[in-house]
Order: sequence, then structure tokens, then C-alpha cells
Amino acid sequence: MRICIPTTTNDGKTSEVYGHFGSAPYFTIYDAENNSVEVIENSNEHHLHGTCQPMSLLAGKKIDAVVCGGMGARAVQKLNEGGIKAYRAIAGTVEEILKQYGQGELEEITAENACNQHDCH
Repeated sequence: MRICIPTTTNDGKTSEVYGHFGSAPYFTIYDAENNSVEVIENSNEHHLHGTCQPMSLLAGKKIDAVVCGGMGARAVQKLNEGGIKAYRAIAGTVEEILKQYGQGELEEITAENACNQHDCH
């Protein structure tokens, strides 16, 4: 299981979750199989709404799930088409979020409850 958590910093498991998927400064990827963390800088952090391409940065990383503060319906759709589920975590560190994910405490993000114009409801 590989979980991608958009984060504010590149501090591994102590990084805080970022509020929105596509504009996160970093993507922290946790690999549960070998308990390792990889951090990728988001070179597309500053983009026009609807033009972000975060999955191009994550291509080949074999992500199973994304956990973030929020994301738009189109991003959810693209992830789901690739077999990746999205979950909402409003606050916390990567370590805290991984614990919540493991305990089934995170809400799945769907097209119906996704963010609208970078404003989550």
C-alpha cells in the first residue's frame, strides 16, 4: 500500500497535510510495505485553477490512495479512473494521518463532496 499525502514541508512523517491536493508544495509518499517515506517537490504548485497536473509528478509511483485537505471533482475523477481512492484529512501530520487511515477514520472524497473552486464545503 502506497499513500500520497500532499504536505506543507518535506519533513517526512512530521510534515503537516496541505489544504488542497494540486497546489501542495510537496507530495509525501508512504510505502507501508517497507515503512519508508519519499518526498517529491511539486513543481506545478502555482497553477491556474483547473490546470494542475499533480498526477504527472506521481506517475510510476504506484499510488493506492491520496489523503489531503481537499481536491476538486475533476481530480477525484482522474484518481478514481486510475484505481486510486481519495480521502479527506483536515489537519495533522503524515504520521497522525496514517494512523487515522489505518483505523478507517477518514472520509472518502467523491465527486459529490469534492471542493469547488478551491473552497471546500
